[in-house]
Amino acid sequence: MKTLNNVATPVEKDFDKIEVLGARVHNLQNIDIAIPRNQLVVVTGLSGSGKSSLAFDTIYAEGQRRYIETFSAYARQFLGGLERPDVDKITGLSPVISIEQKTTGKNPRSTVGTTTEVYDFFRLLYARAGEAISYKTGEKMVKYTDREIIDLIFSQFDRKNVYILAPLVKGRKGHYKELFEQIRKKGFLNVRVDGEMREVRPGMKVDRYKNHFIEVVIDKLKITSKDRKRLEDSVALAMKQGKNVMMVLEKDADTPRYFSRQLMCPTTGISYNEPAPHNFSFNSPQGACSKCKGLGYIEETDIEKIIPDKSKSIYSGGIVPLGRYKNNLIFWQLEAIAHKHGFKLKTPIKNIPEEGLDEILHGTTEPLRLKDTPLGTSSNYTLSFDGIISYIQNQQHNDTSQKARKWANQFIRKTTCPECNGQRLNKEALHFLIDGKNIAQVSNMDLKELYQWCEGLEDRLSPKQRTIAKEILKEIRARLGFMLDVGLDYLTLNRSTMSLSGGESQRIRLATQIGSQLVNVLYILDEPSIGLHQRDNHRLINSLKQLRDTGNSVLVVEHDRDMMLAADHIIDMGPYAGRHGGEVVAQGSPEEILKSKTLTASYLKGKKKIPVPTERRKGNGHKLIIKGAQGNNLKNIDVEFPLGTFICVTGVSGSGKSTLINETLYPILNQYIYKSVKDPLPYKSVKGLEYIDKVVNVDQSPLGRTPRSNPATYTKLFDDIRKLFAELPEAKIRAYKPGRFSFNVKGGRCETCKGAGVQVIEMNFLPDVMVECPECHGKRYNRETLEVRYKGKSISDVLNMTINQAVEFFEHIPSLVHRLKILQEVGLGYIKLGQPSTTLSGGESQRVKLASELSKKDTGKTVYLLDEPTTGLHFEDIRVLLDVLNKLISKGNTVIMIEHNLDVIKTADYIIDIGPEGGSQGGQLVCCGTPEEVADCPQSYTGRFLKMEGL
Repeated sequence: MKTLNNVATPVEKDFDKIEVLGARVHNLQNIDIAIPRNQLVVVTGLSGSGKSSLAFDTIYAEGQRRYIETFSAYARQFLGGLERPDVDKITGLSPVISIEQKTTGKNPRSTVGTTTEVYDFFRLLYARAGEAISYKTGEKMVKYTDREIIDLIFSQFDRKNVYILAPLVKGRKGHYKELFEQIRKKGFLNVRVDGEMREVRPGMKVDRYKNHFIEVVIDKLKITSKDRKRLEDSVALAMKQGKNVMMVLEKDADTPRYFSRQLMCPTTGISYNEPAPHNFSFNSPQGACSKCKGLGYIEETDIEKIIPDKSKSIYSGGIVPLGRYKNNLIFWQLEAIAHKHGFKLKTPIKNIPEEGLDEILHGTTEPLRLKDTPLGTSSNYTLSFDGIISYIQNQQHNDTSQKARKWANQFIRKTTCPECNGQRLNKEALHFLIDGKNIAQVSNMDLKELYQWCEGLEDRLSPKQRTIAKEILKEIRARLGFMLDVGLDYLTLNRSTMSLSGGESQRIRLATQIGSQLVNVLYILDEPSIGLHQRDNHRLINSLKQLRDTGNSVLVVEHDRDMMLAADHIIDMGPYAGRHGGEVVAQGSPEEILKSKTLTASYLKGKKKIPVPTERRKGNGHKLIIKGAQGNNLKNIDVEFPLGTFICVTGVSGSGKSTLINETLYPILNQYIYKSVKDPLPYKSVKGLEYIDKVVNVDQSPLGRTPRSNPATYTKLFDDIRKLFAELPEAKIRAYKPGRFSFNVKGGRCETCKGAGVQVIEMNFLPDVMVECPECHGKRYNRETLEVRYKGKSISDVLNMTINQAVEFFEHIPSLVHRLKILQEVGLGYIKLGQPSTTLSGGESQRVKLASELSKKDTGKTVYLLDEPTTGLHFEDIRVLLDVLNKLISKGNTVIMIEHNLDVIKTADYIIDIGPEGGSQGGQLVCCGTPEEVADCPQSYTGRFLKMEGL
């Protein structure tokens, strides 16, 4: 004990490291590890070696549990309890923040600006410093105090006879009998109706079907200094009757002059509400466009999808939603319309009178007479007809089945809102300007351009605006700076978070955390370099170091070479994956790791490397050519894809790679081969489709949204496993069918957790937590089902096997072994058959999909599209993946991959490099050709890095 002023105090323990003792979560082998605090620490190793188990499932899970334990007992009863991870002890743990790969959400209202809160500062800026402009005349809006109004009247109408008017009705229909009666009872004698002075009389009214402008005459006077008191009283009364707006009309003149206490157009008299931040929010009724409700787009029925071929008749299926003629009510109604307009159902649609086709599509209020139908031939039946479009919209919006909504959606298209032109806000909000730009124009600038605009903005503002905006702009510039630092300069504030990749959304959250300026926090990140070009790696690394230098500990699960070499400390997990991993094979500074003999060190030192092919494939002589691609930021480019080769599409983040492949090429192929409904982004023409008969898109989207989805169900392995269990003698005695062994239907599953094995606890303001089912203890099935065993294993035991274990277990069942070995070949031997898809990384999900496709028969004319499949892969895993892809290409198929990893790019047969920059500065074809040809292109950032690799 130390003594201070004769008071005994305990010796402070210097927690300079996080100690994890006896960690056994998942495949961790009861490990002890000390992680230095306030340093940038990288956890690396083969896929499935235990990196995430250590970082997220042990350290983060314990941090979250301890945080919840600080709540009161009352609060904890609403949150439920979090189970302690399987670890003996963790010391030195700070508050933990996890920044994972999962996308930020699927809310169409969520944007980069709202997620990072930068847009909130812009709303405040425009509410306090924006200049209001009239949306009718373009004049600057004005507002006055009563004293200013009186002074203006004296200066503009001195010694003139005028009417003081209070506007009551502006361009609305009605007879206004009650209004005139109220005016009369208040003692007013005259009104101005549609520009004409009239005396108020009992029973007075106007034409109810016309738009009217009505003002009450408050006073008639000559403006002289001796009548100032009378004028003051009249102005006050006019403001009261006109709700803060009044008019002054010179005698014998036609055009009045408007004055208002609110923002008002001096010519037309339209007024705006006093601006507040919510007036600039597209998520608020006060700011959102009334037509699209702040989404920026509307959904409307596409006539071309309903009637794609007008040479067909209704009878032969020319109206796609109806199909061919059937003897039912809707066709009887169409026959009645045809009879009414003088055509037949076998008439080609192009020859049907316009009025008749309009009634078929939009319906008619006139009753239709149905004759000679199965309803009866002796009487006439009259029915109204709502129209095909109305029926489709009802199926889409009403509470119908998901299947019905999906059916209706194929005839719906999203179009830019015609009222706000995609800007999401109402016209008032869009007519507040700063430096000549409204808030929507600012939100559509890429972040780099926006930062530059904000840099010199103060100098372009008035003194009053500058005083108001100074502190707000300081906050905006700081937050934009953080986003630029993590390589997001090509994004816009208006970009929907739904369209962001996992890496982009992770870096957005990273920028937000840097902006929060917290200290003494442990940040855990999951491969933040995903989707980032090598050129921008140093910016991300500098941001992580900035987070560290603020006084935080940064723990990164990562495979990137630059990140590892820039780290203060590296933890290498292994030696292999699954049950053969879970150990710390080396740890220390990068220099110390390079001296070790691990697989990671061998690749970092260059002892092991992915070899460059001695010969590049020339392909099968055919090409797929897209001309005039102009979606998003693509600049009307022509791109050739040589078939039968391995093609890498490269470029800096935001250059247009995903636009070209995922949003243009894939929908083109999908429509051609499978007649899909999703339209590609704009392009002029495409050639070479006849050389392709199958397209497979392998992206990083989750296999499913619930714990019930897993690799076994996705790859259809589970169907065969269930059939195998249903064939067992015990199952036959009990009359169990394959459905008994499904956890998705009643019968064999545990009904407490509905076959999920876990129960979801809603954490209200925290992420939902899954805890093991107390009834089945995570086994998913009831006791009777688990009693049926194959080679001593129940169906639940099989789901808990890794792919590697399952290969050995089912070695005598060829149909299962074939598909299991493909999962092994793509580097997934360590994952469990029944592992919930919610726990798989984006890269793992992508490889499960790839394995599922590889198990199917290829045609030799298949195009495989992959989006960064190296996500989550160690150098050795990448080598294994490339072996699998090369087998596909050797059979004549084509692999087109969006990729940033140089080890993959250098092995490609052909590179398409998009750029040169991101966002508005990208979208051009920088160069294309073999890696050697691209390396010789000085304009290509990818080429420069390939040159450094020795190409």
